[in-house]
Amino acid sequence: MTSPQNVTAVAHRGDPYRARENTLDSLRSALSRGADAVEVDVRLTRDGVPVLLHDETLKRLWELDRPLHSLSAAEVRGLTGGGVPTLAEALAAADGSRLMLDLPGAPSRSAVRRIVDVVRECGAGEWVYYCADAPAMLAVRAADPAAEIALTWKTVAPPRAALLAAVRPRWLNYRFGLVSRELADRVHRDGYLLSVWTPDTRRSMRRLLDAGVDSITTNRVDVLHALRGGEAGGRSGR
Repeated sequence: MTSPQNVTAVAHRGDPYRARENTLDSLRSALSRGADAVEVDVRLTRDGVPVLLHDETLKRLWELDRPLHSLSAAEVRGLTGGGVPTLAEALAAADGSRLMLDLPGAPSRSAVRRIVDVVRECGAGEWVYYCADAPAMLAVRAADPAAEIALTWKTVAPPRAALLAAVRPRWLNYRFGLVSRELADRVHRDGYLLSVWTPDTRRSMRRLLDAGVDSITTNRVDVLHALRGGEAGGRSGR
């Protein structure tokens, strides 16, 4: 069983209660408040540049009802005042700290390969890992046989053996409400690490720590950092 002090604290989209999600300010704030890793969302612009954005459009965060796929990277930079960083910029800002790259939507295999290529070009392969549903993670595995993967799974029924053999994840990544001690024991017995998303209350975090999870992704990483004892440097996943 993983001790609370060794549970990886992953900041969900940075530190969104203090800085706009998926920005460099949010990433840096999360790392300064005890995050071992920062989860960010990555999508491609019209001209194939990976940038940090969860939604399909700029409307929710930037009040611009423009689909990302219709804009070039230069246009995104101009419309947001440089607020939407490229993946390369985020990797540079992380400066060797762990980044979990979530690939939302249904990215094509070519889009996934471009994201993996940028990680490789930036020399970040050893401290980046990927999470998403099975199709995206199969594409990551095809693009990088050595990639570290957290397979997102949304039911208590375990993934099929054939899928696990194809994806070869290190982590199984569950919505936190599905997780029990029994599920944690099964995941560990099967040889995987267990990551969960996205509890934000102390009560939920304590329950998950007691259940023996290995990683918690939260919007309140400072609260998780305090609950696990305030010790820096939880499990890196390396």
